[in-house]
Amino acid sequence: MTDISGSAALTTASDPAGVFAFYRGRPRPLAHFLCDVRNLAALWPARGEILNACADRYHFMVGLAAAAVAGRMTILPATHAAEVIKSLRDRMPDLHCLADGDVTVNLPTVRFPQPGPEVHAAPMPPMPRIPLDRPVVTVFTSGTTGAPVGHVKTWGSLVAGARAEAARLKIDDGPPWALVATVPPQHMYGLESSVMLGLHGRALVHNTRPFYPDDIVRALAAVPRPRLLVTSPVHLRALLASSATPMLDAVLCATAPLPRVLACEAEQRLHAPLYEIYGATEAGQIATRRPTCNDLWTLFPGLVLEARDQTFIVRGGHVEIPAALGDILEPTGPHDFRLHGRGADIVNVAGKRSSIAFLEQQLLAIPGVIDGAFYMPDEDLVGPVSRLTAFAVAPGLTAGAIEAALRTRLDPVFLPRPLVLVDALPRLATGKLPLAAMRQFLASHMAKARGGYG
Repeated sequence: MTDISGSAALTTASDPAGVFAFYRGRPRPLAHFLCDVRNLAALWPARGEILNACADRYHFMVGLAAAAVAGRMTILPATHAAEVIKSLRDRMPDLHCLADGDVTVNLPTVRFPQPGPEVHAAPMPPMPRIPLDRPVVTVFTSGTTGAPVGHVKTWGSLVAGARAEAARLKIDDGPPWALVATVPPQHMYGLESSVMLGLHGRALVHNTRPFYPDDIVRALAAVPRPRLLVTSPVHLRALLASSATPMLDAVLCATAPLPRVLACEAEQRLHAPLYEIYGATEAGQIATRRPTCNDLWTLFPGLVLEARDQTFIVRGGHVEIPAALGDILEPTGPHDFRLHGRGADIVNVAGKRSSIAFLEQQLLAIPGVIDGAFYMPDEDLVGPVSRLTAFAVAPGLTAGAIEAALRTRLDPVFLPRPLVLVDALPRLATGKLPLAAMRQFLASHMAKARGGYG
């Protein structure tokens, strides 16, 4: 259990003139960041939680800090869909939105202020300290295994997690690392590995969220080495499919299973070690591994796995409240384990078992398949006999060609019926595919198919 007595500074950075982040093409000193935090905190409404919708990572960081210092809860839903916002507002009638661009959420909105000349000339404000037991963020699950659920994080748990991650990645000593991330800060992985690493891991965060390979290369070229790219398998696959070869010193990946072949290709092409983080919104980051060297995951210091009623509980370290994990784990020692996939990921067809993750790896390994996903629909959608369905983004390939390739890789009972070619999958910005989105995606395809035959 984390010691949550006392307080911690807003950031471990201490030099007022030292680089704190990279913002709009220029280094941003710590003194300017603290002025930005103070000025934004002065704009908060009299009460209520803050939904931080800032697309700019630096703006998000300032918003998170200003809310935490003022004792205001930051709310991070997985999506801004109208029904999600309505549900939040029903529970939090004083909820406000912090935005730095066009937003469509039906909430009173605070606009992120543009830094003025007076900010640059102002002396550094005192460093705020925040009680470690102060609840500062509610992060919602993405809905990949059901309805999104909110989980509260204290300042102490976030700080402890960031420091443990920085130590594990070996970026807490020596020159500061510049950090570029393709994942949004509103997700638990993005919050921990692209925001809190900037506040308490000595990383210098780049404010953008590049998506296309050329944008990633430009963002990395704009910051000094050593450079850390925080990304996901979806974004990494797109980067490797291009001719881009950014100069990197390390890659961090999470949000979905990473095939070993993709990890090997990444290290060879990018000339940098690749690390994976395993975690869950309920507990935050839990373990790391370097998949090209070891298939075992190593727990963060102080964490313990405990088997309980067909599942595993993680506790200790920066995990203040013991959390149940939805994955199938195989402990191999007090600090290591194998990950066999999500419990909800296992499918049983004709008495044979496999996992959605394994099936998707076989689909994505087919040359020409850019993206793909397997889905086992509910009976109420397809009738009493559910069959695996697969969607593939594969310009230039036919469904028949993909099916023929799958026949060489899969037991026939796991071949999809049907396999649907699509232009894109309904992924979140993190690369995840919520169950509700997949269900709606299949229902839309079935409606179009019925219309075509009618």
